[in-house]
This record gives sequence, C-alpha cells and structure tokens, in this order.
Amino acid sequence: MAQNASGWIVDIHTHAFPDTIAARTVDKLQRMSHTHPFTDGSVAALRASMDEAGIARSVVLPVATNTHQVPHVNDASIAMNERSESTGVLSFGCMHPDFSDWRTELSRLSAAGVKGIKVHPVYQAVAFDDPRFLRILDRCAELGLIVLTHAGRDIGIPAAVDYVSPAQIASAVRQTDGATLICAHMGGWRQWDDAERLLPETGVYIDTSFSLGRMVANGDGYYRTPDDLAMLEPESFIRLVRAFGVGRVLFGTDSPWGGQREALQQFRALPLSEAEQTAILGGNVARLLDLRR
Repeated sequence: MAQNASGWIVDIHTHAFPDTIAARTVDKLQRMSHTHPFTDGSVAALRASMDEAGIARSVVLPVATNTHQVPHVNDASIAMNERSESTGVLSFGCMHPDFSDWRTELSRLSAAGVKGIKVHPVYQAVAFDDPRFLRILDRCAELGLIVLTHAGRDIGIPAAVDYVSPAQIASAVRQTDGATLICAHMGGWRQWDDAERLLPETGVYIDTSFSLGRMVANGDGYYRTPDDLAMLEPESFIRLVRAFGVGRVLFGTDSPWGGQREALQQFRALPLSEAEQTAILGGNVARLLDLRR
C-alpha cells in the first residue's frame, strides 16, 4: 500500500460505479452539477488515481436515490469489500429513508462487515432531522455502523429548502442515541459559518472533501462552473479544523469530482504541523474504521 513521509493516506470520500453504469452515471452528474470529473468513475480509474497520488485506501460512498436501489447497491458494496485487500478500495453501504425494510438491511450490512453507510438527504429529498432518518441513526448506533452524510447545499441541486443544514444536523444529533456521524464537506457545503457555530460541540466528525479553494470557470482540467465559485480559503479552512479539533477531521476528495492528487497538494500547502497532517490524512480514519496497513 502507498505511504509517504507523512504517513498512511486514506481518502474517506470517493465515488465509483460498476463498469456497466459508470460512464452514463458520471455524464448525468456532471451535467447536473456543471463540473468536470477527474476520472471516468470506474473502480479501475479510482485505483489509478490513488496510485498517482500516493493514497493507500479509498472509501467509496454509494447513494440510493430511490428505495429500489438499496439492496442492489449494497450487494455491490459487499462484493467490493471482498476485494478490498487487493484493491485498496472499500465501500460503505447505502440507505434510503423510505426503504421499508431498513432495520433488516442495516443488520445485513453489519453482519457482512460493512463499516458504515452513506446518506444524501438532498438527493433523497428528506430532511436529516426527519423521523425517517432519526430511526436510521439510532439503528446504526445499535449496530456500530458509521453514518456519513452529505452536509450543506449541493452543487447539483440548488434546492430552495435545506435538507441537511448544520442546524438540521445538530437537531438530529440531539434527538438520537450516539451514532458515529461524519458530516461531509467540512460540516456543511457553503454553510460553513453555521457549521462552525453549531456543530463542534455535537461530537460529529467532518471530512475535507470539495471544500478548499475555488472552482474556476473554464478551468483546464479543474472545475467547470457557470461562474467562479469560492469555497473555503485556507484561513477559514484552518479555523474550522481548530473548531472541531484535529482528531475529528478526515481527509476526503469527493473523487471523481475532486482530483485526489490535486486535493492532496492543496492540503499539503496548509499551515498544519506534520503530526496534524498525519492525523487528518489517515490516522484518524484508520482508527475510526479499524484499518490495518
């Protein structure tokens, strides 16, 4: 597995799709979000990206956009994990808040050794503090499953209403019984002031994906958007790291929507100590997922 001077690198936030649907899925998503992918969305392309960047492990986060997808996507996740020792790519499961047999399906994932699930309240059009999500959070706490949720707005769905704002995340935490929760995109994409104000005391983890820098219109191989769209400047990014504490920050890229090599270069340029970078780049998530080198 890849390693460098600052330790073992694990990307907690990536996406990859079966070869049969990767091309059309990535094409659809890039048209929705006006972004340019860095890979073709296949597991092989993710593996090549990891090798180029020096990343040891990547966690794939599948999303169920309807209830019918749930068992099939989870079958694929379980199969991916059976090959993870050789590929370095492992997968969380998925859950949709309207899936009728949610309790049994979560138990199935836990029994299969899956470490956690990904939910996306924006794509699923259900508020994160809705009772349908609260019951899933409580069940995951019982089973020891991690929950990684999209947090904040989504570039692909400029919703008029919030589904997973920092306030809704804080509300869900107050109403549930201690699930390990990772909030993507530094706690709330484009809602970072609220994330800094409302979430540090909740105990949630955050990941760094798709949050640092700027998406540049007509960029060469970077993000393509209708207009320049600022994300977090280094000073604001570091302030969030300090607010949550280094031990609760996990490196993620959102590959293929973020380049793994490019995201790692941006992160390396931040004024963090080597020990802090080592923790965020792999130490924290390795401990959380009980990963072995």
